Amino acid sequence: MLNASAMQVAEKERLPRLSLGEEKNMVTQLLLLNITVFILLQFTRVIYMMEGFGPASFDQDILNNTMLPAAPAQLLNKPWTLLLAMFAHINIWDIFSNMIWLFCFGTLMQNISGPQTIVPLYLFGSLTGMVFYITGMNLIPELKPLAPSASIMGAGAGVMALAAGVTTMAPKARVFPLLLKGGIPVWIITLIFLILHGTAIFTAAGSHANILYLTGGAFTGYLFISRFKRGHNWGGGLNRLLFNISHVFHPKAAKQATAVEVEEQKSGFRNNPHPFTRVGSVPEHKLNELLDKISEQGMNALSPEEKETLLRASRERGEEI
Repeated sequence: MLNASAMQVAEKERLPRLSLGEEKNMVTQLLLLNITVFILLQFTRVIYMMEGFGPASFDQDILNNTMLPAAPAQLLNKPWTLLLAMFAHINIWDIFSNMIWLFCFGTLMQNISGPQTIVPLYLFGSLTGMVFYITGMNLIPELKPLAPSASIMGAGAGVMALAAGVTTMAPKARVFPLLLKGGIPVWIITLIFLILHGTAIFTAAGSHANILYLTGGAFTGYLFISRFKRGHNWGGGLNRLLFNISHVFHPKAAKQATAVEVEEQKSGFRNNPHPFTRVGSVPEHKLNELLDKISEQGMNALSPEEKETLLRASRERGEEI
């Protein structure tokens, strides 16, 4: 049982705050982290230019210690690049493109499954993309000669993991209902994303190795969410670790209250075979899916849970009217 002080802190934690994003909006946190690293790299490059060191010195001193090397021997000497490279960008178009898609797919995933999947998907997808990249660069005959001098960085694999994840979770969920009747299905958004990325890769010289990086992210996104839908949250341990790190200096009452809230969310997920089904307000895309199913198969095709969801939605619409 929580004491009164802990309960007060828990209520305070739920109140909205004036900030760039909600405290539990993990998409905002990832956006800020990527943009911060980009600004730091740009600022450092400007300093190098002002001091007269030149682009070559910046590439050697900074980028060489930021990008993930394809050669395993070099990676052993720079293990920090495993973490740093997944948040680093130097080209303005790369950061702009990746952040737009990160916001798009991350927000969709967060709205459907909650914030607990965002960081694990991004981190695991990026790391798996790195494994695919290093393995492919050192085993594929056409790429092996490039491995000693090749390197990669960026949020591409993490964003691809989110794209594959949300498409696996709810491919028929609809967005932008005001643009088209009923909205645009998520799978179409993902298809546009893949077409644009594929065009960029195959029209840019020397960037074909990025396919390895992105494939690793897509593989992780699909596998992670496939298991998540069956009640297995692979990101639980990572979320607990990040929680403990971020609450090291928090008051004991605040940490206790927030920890209990996290446990309640986790318990609720394990008791629900459909982790993306909301209790309370029925999401618009969920209602659209039920109506489509009725028009195609009839009312008898609905499960008891779906009928209850449809009834709840009708009651909420009636209250609004």
